[in-house]
Amino acid sequence: MAYQRRREYFQIPSVTRAYTTACVLTTAAVQLEVITPFQLYFNPDLIIRRYQLWRLITNFLFFGSLGFSFLFNIIFLYRYCRMLEEGSFRGRTADFVYMFLFGGVLMTLFGLFANLFFLGQAFTIMLVYVWSRRNPYIRMNFFGLLNFQAPFLPWVLMGFSLLLGNSIVVDLLGIGVGHIYYFLEDVFPNQPGGRKLLMTPELLRTVFDTPEEDPSYFPLPEEQAGEFWQDQGGDGGEPNDQGQ
Repeated sequence: MAYQRRREYFQIPSVTRAYTTACVLTTAAVQLEVITPFQLYFNPDLIIRRYQLWRLITNFLFFGSLGFSFLFNIIFLYRYCRMLEEGSFRGRTADFVYMFLFGGVLMTLFGLFANLFFLGQAFTIMLVYVWSRRNPYIRMNFFGLLNFQAPFLPWVLMGFSLLLGNSIVVDLLGIGVGHIYYFLEDVFPNQPGGRKLLMTPELLRTVFDTPEEDPSYFPLPEEQAGEFWQDQGGDGGEPNDQGQ
């Protein structure tokens, strides 16, 4: 049972696995009073003057104490992050990481003016927005109450936040940043005179993307013979020694 769960965990795409795990562990640490939200929230003054640079990251990892809001956000984060990574970003991990960096930097800059302390929910909405625009014909059902097509999902989530009495500034920020990314990546390059502006750095490709196999490469005869020997000898263990 434990082995099966471990295998299922490691079958989750790497970026989704890392980000979701970090969010869950951060919330658990707060719940267990190992750390407090005051050590995590976005505070430009503490970042600049006291060099508390971790706040640039930790404010994206905390979704509040355990409860309905946390579960709602973490489920949406996991679901749409994974669908993006396994869908339009399949085999393009570096591009996916670059989208994370692009969205995080933009939200941080907007957060300077919007007086926001935690940006994890906005980041989730950004992922939902990009997925919804890339899957415009999928029909959605929201708690069995509403039926609509995927591009309306971010706006439905914003309306749901409004019904719960939450501020919609965070949702609007996520929608805005998501639209900027979608426009620069998917719309503008296909316009007359348009071009691709978001270029993933080669460093990210080197770190996150596995190099493609050269289709014109053929193993040398010695290598082929070695592979054949391994296939023949690997069946029952060690090759027989006729001298014994």
